[in-house]
Amino acid sequence: MPVSGYDPEDIDDALEGKLEDDRLDEYLSESDREAYRAGEANLVDLLESDEISEIVGDEDVSGESGD
Repeated sequence: MPVSGYDPEDIDDALEGKLEDDRLDEYLSESDREAYRAGEANLVDLLESDEISEIVGDEDVSGESGD
């Protein structure tokens, strides 16, 4: 589920960095894990916004440097 105000690719990169492969089963169904591993879907498409917030925490995923 896209999160308003953020680039989905930046969010997906942050999720991949935080969510190790062995933790995918905590958040994704078997069919969703298979789609993700096959490159058919991104994590940002498969997770709910509250799950995304839980995984990335306070990390800045906007893609902006903040300078």
